[in-house]
Amino acid sequence: MRRQIIYILILLLSLSIVTLWWPLDDSDCNATPFLVSETKKYEVHATKVVVKPWYGEHQVYAIFMVPNKYERSPFFVLTVKGVGSSCEKPFGSFQNIDGVSAAPGTHLIRDYIRTRLALRMILQGLYNQLSDKQSWTLTYPEERELGVGIGRCP
Repeated sequence: MRRQIIYILILLLSLSIVTLWWPLDDSDCNATPFLVSETKKYEVHATKVVVKPWYGEHQVYAIFMVPNKYERSPFFVLTVKGVGSSCEKPFGSFQNIDGVSAAPGTHLIRDYIRTRLALRMILQGLYNQLSDKQSWTLTYPEERELGVGIGRCP
């Protein structure tokens, strides 16, 4: 029995170390140049945040209500305070997700962060920050700016 407890403790310690220090920057592109540029941007905060990493993959996400004029935008930047920013390509829009309905003239986007990132934040005591809607932001280039060479992932 004592030996099993030691193995379980070693396993938990190993998982904690991997979760806290594993490098996770796998964004499609570098979002920093776009975010610091003088390009006009549209930002929207999350309408709803779900943080349940203990249920497995794809259980840490936010739902954003975005005006329809950004539906065909070639990219957006997801920023989560404490996690960082990642440049992503749109992957679908919805009218209803998890009990949230889009207002007229808008659509909903659901965007995820990795479960490992969420677990890292929770282990660092940042659960409240992660679950705060104001911590999640989508940033789009303004529509008229898309034709000026910024119409692809920077």
